[in-house]
Amino acid sequence: MDEGSVRVSDAEREQAVVLLREHLLAGRLTLEEFTARVEAALGARVGADLARVQADLPRLAGQAPGSRRRAARFTAGLFGHVTRRGRLRLRNWTMAVSAFADVDFDLREATIDRPVTTMGVLVFGGNLDLYVPEGVNVDVSGLALFGHRRDWGNEVGAPDAPTITVRVAGLFGTVDVWRVPAGMRDAAWGDIMRHLQGKPPRELPHSG
Repeated sequence: MDEGSVRVSDAEREQAVVLLREHLLAGRLTLEEFTARVEAALGARVGADLARVQADLPRLAGQAPGSRRRAARFTAGLFGHVTRRGRLRLRNWTMAVSAFADVDFDLREATIDRPVTTMGVLVFGGNLDLYVPEGVNVDVSGLALFGHRRDWGNEVGAPDAPTITVRVAGLFGTVDVWRVPAGMRDAAWGDIMRHLQGKPPRELPHSG
């Protein structure tokens, strides 16, 4: 019998997830790619399904090295609009500050090289929106005076997924964490917000 057609066990699925996390911590996968592959690994029925999840990844031999990209340590917005997105690299900590500004911090394409990352958020008279793929563990706590901090979406942490610990200190400001569903991995920020707030998605104009 072809090994690819043999049914896999729960232990084999869990082992595949562990290996995916090692590739994530080595910088080979983004957070979004990691959550998508974990979803596929946990739903695998036969060996070929698990093989596809890891087909373009090298075999691990010992501890994989971390990404060499410069870490995103500090992001600040002052009287304006600041965006951070793309192939960012998170290490053990990062800080985001908004003073009378709007800050969009999108981690869908970020890489991470620690199982636990702390993100400090300081907001004064501004707004900060944090976007993370559903399946990454996010722990939000802190204090917002004369403002709010909110957590939108399903709290579905994948096994062995990294954890982003968000610590908030705010005054006259707002902090929103948006857990982006798997089906909206490429969606615009506005569409994600409308979906998670229970509103219908924006209708796109018809091309002529």
